[in-house]
Amino acid sequence: MKDLANLLFPNLKVTREELEKKYPRRNLENGQMVTRFAPSPTGFVHLGSLYTSFICSTFAKQTNGVFYLRIEDTDQVRKVDNGIEGIINDLKTFQIEFDEGESIGGIYAPYTQSQRKEIYQAFIKSLIEEGKAYPCFLTQEEINEIRANQETNKERLGIYGKYAKYRNYSLDDIKKMIDDNIPYVIRFKSEGDFNKTIEVKDCIKGKIKFPENDMDVIIMKSDGLPTYHFAHVVDDYLMHTTHVIRGDEWLSSLPIHIQLFQSLHIKAPKYAHISPLTKKDGATVRKLSKRYDSECALVYYDQSGIPKDALKIYFATLMNPNFEPFYMSSKQSKIEDYKFEFSKMPVGGTLFDLNKLLSISKIYLSRLSNVQIYNEMLTYYQKYDKSFYDILVNNEDISLAALNIERTGKRPRKDFSIYSDMKKELWYFYDELFDLHSVYENVEIKNTYINQFLQDYFNNYYSSCDNHDEWYEKVKLCAQKYGYASEVKEYKENPSKYIGHIGDACECIRVAVTTSLKTPDLYEVLKVLGKERILTRVNMFLKKIS
Repeated sequence: MKDLANLLFPNLKVTREELEKKYPRRNLENGQMVTRFAPSPTGFVHLGSLYTSFICSTFAKQTNGVFYLRIEDTDQVRKVDNGIEGIINDLKTFQIEFDEGESIGGIYAPYTQSQRKEIYQAFIKSLIEEGKAYPCFLTQEEINEIRANQETNKERLGIYGKYAKYRNYSLDDIKKMIDDNIPYVIRFKSEGDFNKTIEVKDCIKGKIKFPENDMDVIIMKSDGLPTYHFAHVVDDYLMHTTHVIRGDEWLSSLPIHIQLFQSLHIKAPKYAHISPLTKKDGATVRKLSKRYDSECALVYYDQSGIPKDALKIYFATLMNPNFEPFYMSSKQSKIEDYKFEFSKMPVGGTLFDLNKLLSISKIYLSRLSNVQIYNEMLTYYQKYDKSFYDILVNNEDISLAALNIERTGKRPRKDFSIYSDMKKELWYFYDELFDLHSVYENVEIKNTYINQFLQDYFNNYYSSCDNHDEWYEKVKLCAQKYGYASEVKEYKENPSKYIGHIGDACECIRVAVTTSLKTPDLYEVLKVLGKERILTRVNMFLKKIS
C-alpha cells in the first residue's frame, strides 16, 4: 500500500506526523469548549447561518473557550466572487467576534481550506498506506448508469459493495491508468455493514441509532481538494475542536464522519445538531427559505434597523426557552449572565417569529439610555438616510431630550422597535422636517373655540418652569373656560353639558404643536420644543384651520 500511496502522492512534502507536531493540542482547562463557524463562500450569510454562529460563539464564550472562523471553500465550482470577504463583513456587521481564524490568524492557520491542500493529502496518504482508501476512475457516465440501475432495482444509491469497481484494483492496473492520464478521485474504503447499527450521542438530540456506513464516499476530488466529509474531520482534529455545532441537515452524514475519525485513529469531537429555523406559512410550518423569505437575508435586518443585540437576544430565546423569563425578570439581564445548555435546545424545528423579534426589540430599546439610542441612530441613518443623519448631528441636544422622554421611569416607553421607524416617530421635533412636512393636512378640529383656547393657554397659562402637576392643572383651568370638563368622568356623566373633556383639550394642544394625535407625554414634548417654537407652530396651525 505504501507503493500506491507514493504513486498517488510522489511529491508530497509533509507527513501526517509532522503536521500533528506543528499543530499541538490546545492547553484547555476542564469544560472549556473550542467551537467553530465554518461557512462556505457560495453565497451570502443567511439567518440560519448567523443563528448557528451565535450558538457556537455563545457556548465557547460561556466556558472561556475558543471560537474560530474557518472558511470551507473546497467546492471551487460554487464559490462566488468576494464570497470570503462577504462572509467576514456580514459577521462583522452583526458583531460576531472570533478569537482566531480567517482574517485574524492564529497558531492553527491557515483557516481557509483551499490553502490546506497538502495537509489533507498527507492524511489521505496515511489512509492509503493502511489500505483504507483507493483511487477510483469511474466516469460520470458510469456513475449515472449505476444510479439508474439502482433506481430500477430499488436499491440504495451510491458506490458500495459490487458497485465499488476500483477498490481492489492492482497497483499495476492503477499505474497504467494514471500513466494514461485518466482522471480519478480518492474514495474511502468503507468496512461498514449497512445491516448493523451504531449509536451516537448527539449533544442536542440525545442518543441516535444509525445504520453503519458502507459507502465508499469520495474524500478527494480530481482537483486534489478534499470533500467536506474528509476536510472537516482533519481540520477539527488538527484545530482541536471540542464541539462541532452545525445544522441537522448533516445528521445523516454522521456515520460517515464517525467512521472517518475511527479510520484515522483519532477521537471524534462531540456533535450538536441544531434544528432548522421554520416559519408559519398559512396553515403549515416550513423551513425558512433563502429563496422565498426576505427575512432570511441579513441585509433585511440591517436595512430595517433591527438592533443587532436585540436579534441576538431573540436567538437566545430560541436557543433555550428558559432564557426569555430570565431576560424579562430584570432590566440588567444580559446574554452572558445566563448559562445555556445543549439539553434545553429544541430537538425539532425552531419557529422564527418576526413579530416576536420586534416585541423583544421594543423591550431591548426601552432599556437603553437616550445616549445609546442616539449613537445607534447615527450609525443607522448615516448609512441609510444621510439627510436625517445631518439633522440628528445638528440637533444633538433636541434629539437626546426627545429620546429621553418617558425613558427613566418605572415603565419606560416601548414605542420604538426598529431604528428605521424613529424618523417618522420623532420628525416633528425638528424644524427642518416640520417646515417641509404637509403640516396639518389631515387634521379635523370641530371645536369653534379652539382658536381662543390655544391662544389663551399659551399666552396666559403655559410656563416651561412648571412641573408636571402644575402644568396639568393649568391646562384644566384654561380648558374649563371654553367648555371642557376637567375630568373624563364628568364628561361621561353629562356629555351634553360640555364640548369635550380634558383629554380633548390636550389633544388640541398636541395636534397644534406636532400635527399628531399620538405622542409621548405631552408635558415632556412641550418642554423639549420650548415656548418660542411652540408659539410659531400654534400660529401656523391656527392659520391652517381658519
